[in-house]
Amino acid sequence: MFHYAVRFAELIAVLGTFSGMAYHLVCIWSANRFLQKKESGAAPDDAVGISILKPLKGTDPGMYEAFRSHCLQNYPNYEIIFGVSDPADPAREVIAQLKSEFPKRDIRLAICTEILGTNVKVSNLVHMLREARHELVVVNDSDILVPPDYLARVASALSKPEVGLVTCLYRGRAADTLGSRLEALGIATDFSAGVLVAQELEGGLRFGLGATLALRKRDLKSVGGFESMLEYLADDYQVAAKLAELDLRVELSDVIVDTFLPPYSLREFLHHQLRWGRTIRESRPWGYFGLVTTFGFAWALLAVVVGQGALWSWMLLGLSFAVRMSMAFAVGVRALRDPDLVPWLWLIPLRDLLAVFIWIGSLFGNKVRWRGEAFRLKKGKLLKITD
Repeated sequence: MFHYAVRFAELIAVLGTFSGMAYHLVCIWSANRFLQKKESGAAPDDAVGISILKPLKGTDPGMYEAFRSHCLQNYPNYEIIFGVSDPADPAREVIAQLKSEFPKRDIRLAICTEILGTNVKVSNLVHMLREARHELVVVNDSDILVPPDYLARVASALSKPEVGLVTCLYRGRAADTLGSRLEALGIATDFSAGVLVAQELEGGLRFGLGATLALRKRDLKSVGGFESMLEYLADDYQVAAKLAELDLRVELSDVIVDTFLPPYSLREFLHHQLRWGRTIRESRPWGYFGLVTTFGFAWALLAVVVGQGALWSWMLLGLSFAVRMSMAFAVGVRALRDPDLVPWLWLIPLRDLLAVFIWIGSLFGNKVRWRGEAFRLKKGKLLKITD
């Protein structure tokens, strides 16, 4: 009986390995497809006005540099609206400095003291949208650094009438800690790869990314506005899902932005990934459970263990590792053009093994910590823990 159990385990490990390698090859193909895309980086003469909404809470690494990049856009007609829920939020000082450096730029601060729902970020967006003067709205996080042609390229993608939402891939600018490096590595060689594959295999995206959500006011109003997302953690997923109900497409722009990552300790990295995993499980359950078929390196390592170090198992592990590294290079280096990735590719085996344990941990429980507060997730909604 034990002999048959070992053989069965070997079979499962081998199938899992080949499944993972097949997924990685699809990632490489998807990255090549993405590289063929190119949007205009020049704003048209009749450029539509854009309102950039940036909800804030406290300060983040690289915040001022990120803010400055929004003030240096090659776009003729836009405004930047920041929003805080606490009148004493330290981000106000950063905004005051920004206004001082760019006195001619249309920069405003909204004090959003009325909390409208569990997701305070979305509550701020409700207030900020009321002050937005333009039809096109761009929402992104406080730590997002953008190139000078960012608005022009996003607006170009949104000019197509069938497109309801434009979003962007992003690179992680890591601090000099192991947790931060692992986070950046995961973004470049795991998360972004999954986005590119989803776009190809699902015939387009069904979700947005918090690095950029660009949409029209009238479309947002048609799906109930930000008010309809006040109780959800993954508001970027919700807005895309709601727009899809109007038969509007989510477009992945070819512009890549950067996000400044905190100096995560290994523990903080694991907690952040656990929250992310549980959010995906609640928002895209089938996609989440399907991740088990993508862990090619971990399955190959299991094959070595149950195969008791047989030559074939080591050869399988080597092949799996080669395909995985090829995928990491194709997505992270070629498609995302991440300049800091190559020296840290040796951490991929550790990152992939940790991903398995994070996936298992995310299967259970519904507690998450977000912006220093504890919540429970229920069908994607945030329930605040008060005890």
